Amino acid sequence: MVKFRLYINTLLVFVLTGVTFCDDGDVISKVATSGANWLKLETDTRAIGMGGAYTAMGAGISGVPYNPASIAFVNNREGFLSHTQYIADITYSVLGYSQNMNQEGTDYFGVHIFSLDSGPMDVTLDNADSQSGTGETFQFTGLCVRGTYARRLTDRLRIGVTGKYIREQIYTTFMHTYAFDIGSNFNTGLYGFVFGMSISNIGPEAKYQGEGLTDYEIDDSGDYELSTEPFPLPMTLRLGITNELIGPDSEVMTSDDHKLILAIDAINPIDYTLYGTMGMEYAWNDMVYGRMGYRIGHDTAKWSVGLGFRVNGDGYKVGLDYAYVNYDILDFTHQFGLNFEF
Repeated sequence: MVKFRLYINTLLVFVLTGVTFCDDGDVISKVATSGANWLKLETDTRAIGMGGAYTAMGAGISGVPYNPASIAFVNNREGFLSHTQYIADITYSVLGYSQNMNQEGTDYFGVHIFSLDSGPMDVTLDNADSQSGTGETFQFTGLCVRGTYARRLTDRLRIGVTGKYIREQIYTTFMHTYAFDIGSNFNTGLYGFVFGMSISNIGPEAKYQGEGLTDYEIDDSGDYELSTEPFPLPMTLRLGITNELIGPDSEVMTSDDHKLILAIDAINPIDYTLYGTMGMEYAWNDMVYGRMGYRIGHDTAKWSVGLGFRVNGDGYKVGLDYAYVNYDILDFTHQFGLNFEF
């Protein structure tokens, strides 16, 4: 009974703290105060089905955007592919690979590539009379290439760091810059609670370049130079907690065939208010998965559900995941992911 009360009290404190912040209507939202907001898009199908509550999940290469320490849970080698048909005909894809670098299982390395495409849009001429098309089309594209190193310091503590190259292009204008993420995963050893923490998009302010700019400066020689104001990247702090409520390692209810994981995250971007996410995943024999999640205080995303299926072979595992998300007035999205271990 004492153990059960500790579980409930810990979870209630975490949830109610997030709800208190998220429901404060007087907080300024800070929307549109940073650039490259596509860096905050959900990238892992399993995580999306769980509402994005993924900071403490230790999910391997697919979890790197949420927490670089995630790859310190890779057994040998792991790959990940996903494709998302997002809102307004926007699509994005993810490709990732990571591996354990030594037999001791202390050092890990991974590469994660994210690519976004808006689809073709018409080029128009804006004048006083009307907007007329030129017959040309352009696309908005975003690219983020991550290289991640993680280390297992003890049997309970893992840390990771990601360095990444970021590029964004709109017709004849572009921006490119560098940033890094840091994160940790700590198994408390107390009643099955695992904590995760990460800070992402730490880097210098970025600035657009290219012929499409309309602002200009005059340099020391008197010549005109196209320029624009710099903007910060969407730096984001994530704190997460997970617990295996049912399963082989559970301290609440032990089961070899069934597993139930609860995950809760608090997320604080510099260009939005603090909001929370909650997710659950049920697994039967590590083969069939059902997921659900809910976002508290998010501007558009609300609930999500997901399914997964994994084949466990001799020396390899292959998994297929699906997620369905409600973005309120922005409609629903369908997202697919493929992961494999070998």
